[in-house]
Amino acid sequence: MIRRIGGHTLGFEEMPSIIGYASVAGKKESEGPLGKGFDKIIYDSYNGKNTYEQAESTLQFTAVETAMQKAGVKTEDIDYIFAGDLLNQCISSSFGLRDFNIAYLGQYGACSTMAQGLLMTAVFVESNAANTAACVTSSHFASAERQYRFPLEYGGVRTPTAQWTVTGSGCCIVSNAKKGACIARATAGKIVDLGVTDANNMGAAMAPAAAQTFIDYFADTNTKPSDYDAVFTGDLGLVGSRSLYDLLSLENIDLEPKHYDCGMMIFDLEGQDVHAGGSGCGCAGSVFCSEILNSVNSGKYNNILFMATGALMSPTSSGQGESIPSVAHLINIKLR
Repeated sequence: MIRRIGGHTLGFEEMPSIIGYASVAGKKESEGPLGKGFDKIIYDSYNGKNTYEQAESTLQFTAVETAMQKAGVKTEDIDYIFAGDLLNQCISSSFGLRDFNIAYLGQYGACSTMAQGLLMTAVFVESNAANTAACVTSSHFASAERQYRFPLEYGGVRTPTAQWTVTGSGCCIVSNAKKGACIARATAGKIVDLGVTDANNMGAAMAPAAAQTFIDYFADTNTKPSDYDAVFTGDLGLVGSRSLYDLLSLENIDLEPKHYDCGMMIFDLEGQDVHAGGSGCGCAGSVFCSEILNSVNSGKYNNILFMATGALMSPTSSGQGESIPSVAHLINIKLR
């Protein structure tokens, strides 16, 4: 049964379980602090394909295939799959998943897509609209650079606030089995826009949306950061995390002692020249489906918050001088 908690949060009484999950990462990601935790490593940026976009589609295919194997389910066991990515019309998802023959519901939340997908799978499974559902997302450094900034051949200089788009993918298989890591609550975020226009400073653009969702969730649930074992954000990076602390301090919320950011976890910020950290749908997706869920299922964490943040921009809107609206979705994961 799904129940409303406060004005923004959903509670799942049966707590749908994540029965299988998988992460795929690129060569640079495998060289970072979390490299040993990924299920599959893609060492060739093209992954044997003709384009970076085709390569990104293979990341999703591999993540879904591996997650199904780990969950012990087959294609016909999955009722729906929720998928999205950063590319126009979400082509990494549609082209990567077209051979699975699973009912497909495309998602676009930019880098917040992993949390959005988890929210949707939980709603479908908890309501019995599905017995088993999957969610997957991905990003690729080269395909994202080509769409949002400059082709790699251009050799553009990256600003200190810029983040490195993660080449990676994460997939979760969710069912009504009562075991392991479970989805207990979820808060869908509102669109927040404080007028940031710098496409090379995603952290500053997304931090206000993250702050608003945290404020809403803590108010709805009458909890505080210290009530959780850890609090993870998707890819605010170094700049965005600092901005988040400042914004929450205005509401007397101290997040910093419990906070970890996937964009800062996946790379060695000093040694890998990624400036403010990692970003992209595949950042939160691959870290959640490796380090975070591994830590929950091992018993290291029993009650965590996972938030993914997204900048809802496009090359067209940026070219027209628009600001960058953002959104953040939050999931409460518990170990049953």
